[in-house]
Amino acid sequence: MSRAQPGQAPLRLAVLGATGSIGLNTLDVVARHPRRYQVVALTAHRQDERLFALCQRHRPRLAVMADAGAAARLTARLRAAGLATEVAAGPEALVAAASRDDVDAVMAGIVGAAGLPATLAAARHGKRIMLANKEALVVAGRLFMATVEAGGAELLPVDSEHSALFQCMPPGYRTGRRPEGVRRLWLTASGGPFRTWPRERLQGVTPEQACAHPNWSMGRKISVDSATLMNKGLELIEACWLFGVTPDEVEVVVHPQSIIHSMVDYLDGSVLAQMGRPDMRTPISLALGWPRRQPSGVEPLDLYALHGLDFEPPDVERFPALRLAREAWAAGGTATVVLNAANEVAVEAFLDGRLAFTDIPRLIEAALETCPAGPAQDLDGLLAVDAEARARVRDHLGQGGRRHGP
Repeated sequence: MSRAQPGQAPLRLAVLGATGSIGLNTLDVVARHPRRYQVVALTAHRQDERLFALCQRHRPRLAVMADAGAAARLTARLRAAGLATEVAAGPEALVAAASRDDVDAVMAGIVGAAGLPATLAAARHGKRIMLANKEALVVAGRLFMATVEAGGAELLPVDSEHSALFQCMPPGYRTGRRPEGVRRLWLTASGGPFRTWPRERLQGVTPEQACAHPNWSMGRKISVDSATLMNKGLELIEACWLFGVTPDEVEVVVHPQSIIHSMVDYLDGSVLAQMGRPDMRTPISLALGWPRRQPSGVEPLDLYALHGLDFEPPDVERFPALRLAREAWAAGGTATVVLNAANEVAVEAFLDGRLAFTDIPRLIEAALETCPAGPAQDLDGLLAVDAEARARVRDHLGQGGRRHGP
């Protein structure tokens, strides 16, 4: 696989979810190093105008839209502009984009279970996978890690916390293996915008408030997950698969400044931490260039400007998502599939004004209690459980859902 070292051919990229936060930050880093990277394929859901602008700048060979209508509009725009980028549409085209022979590395930046088939395809074909899609591990952790191993793929985490843990691992460490000499992993959490709010005030949280993250610039769904702490619950499950540990060996600590992105606690008493400004271009740049580091556009951290680093335990009474994630892992089977599906439906309902903020974890807990969570060994089985869980949660919403607010 190409590593795009000086004097070598550029690393050839497919960016899945190019118009989202991860995709745009990836392309920002790529644009800073035009000789090191070549954009081969870009994908998006429905935002054909945004993808057209990216095609104008990066000139990919292929552009994929999940929506057929958006693909037709994009084709017309490209032809009118005289650009030769091929356009395809649909889930199969996403899989094909991640599997191309002229692609060395895949940025898996699609939010939700929709990105799972393409990410698995990249693993089967031995690509460098820069993983920003939580669902590959939350929904299909065992299957995905086995596919990475069998396909000879290179897996690099892009979530800032998992990237930090990866950077603090022993020399020569590879994802999927239990690291030697490690006592536990510390996942840091900002605590979200409602860290100091009393429980009774949370009932009236609006989508606009939940999406106003104090430190990070993220998409709406991930911002809500951060506000409920479900993002940290999903990251805990991810960490277990990525680093070969159990939930008992992963601690979550609220660190409001988001300067330390995570820590590894070693048996000899050392704690290694990765620090930096809260900017996703740092872990993205690391994954693109690994093992070489390169300029990312992120301003250096000014230690003299820091006024203190605070740490506190998460409040699982006000924010029960962490408890639910641990319970889903303990239940085994497809419980984490149900957890993720229920969360996606609940967050969508909250953003649409059909569910109160405090009802998000209640809906997820009800799904975990009522949806069967048996074994599933293949992608079709996992997606079937995912679909059934979503249908049940939507039925529940239809029976008892209500608008947010007091």
